[in-house]
Amino acid sequence: MIKVLIVEDDPMARELMEIFVRGSGRYEVSRSIKSAAFAETHCLHNPVDLILMDICTDLGASGLEVAAKIKKTMPHIKIIIVTSQPECNFIDRAKSGGVDSFWYKTPVADEMLELIDRTMAGESIFPDSTPHLQLGLALSGEFTPRQLEVLRELTSGDTNAEIAGRLGMSPITVRNHIQKMLEMTGFESRTSLAVAADKSGLVNRNF
Repeated sequence: MIKVLIVEDDPMARELMEIFVRGSGRYEVSRSIKSAAFAETHCLHNPVDLILMDICTDLGASGLEVAAKIKKTMPHIKIIIVTSQPECNFIDRAKSGGVDSFWYKTPVADEMLELIDRTMAGESIFPDSTPHLQLGLALSGEFTPRQLEVLRELTSGDTNAEIAGRLGMSPITVRNHIQKMLEMTGFESRTSLAVAADKSGLVNRNF
């Protein structure tokens, strides 16, 4: 049977994926781990045909970074990124990292197994867009890519000058983007905007 490595730090989600895989009759769990930090080592020493890889995993390990590394050294292993995080750049990063498919988690066995079947058959399945979120008075789809870059960096708590240096723009441009987003969302301060954006999962600097 096709051997599946599950990388998921949420115990309930991990157990559910294990149940789906074991109940399929055509896939078996090679191992189930909490952190992407151990995924490459497992693949080097054990047969693995497919990885179901969460993005935000235990020990602060990024599933996206580990997936890209595994695809470079072991391209025969299929990788499906699985996440509940709506971060707006995760899909693009997954594609650039060479992963095979991308799935927003649902508790539906048939949906997950169909995606696995199609991926193992050579298809590459990605969502058309990220889930739409409400951030204050604005919908996530109303933000420009540049505004989202600034918003992501804003959650660091750094100054406009520090953000500008990382993004290659002027502090005035950063300030203007922040002011526009405050007007769009109705938040009264950059701090409240940053906190709300971080909690919503729309942007994520850590993974």
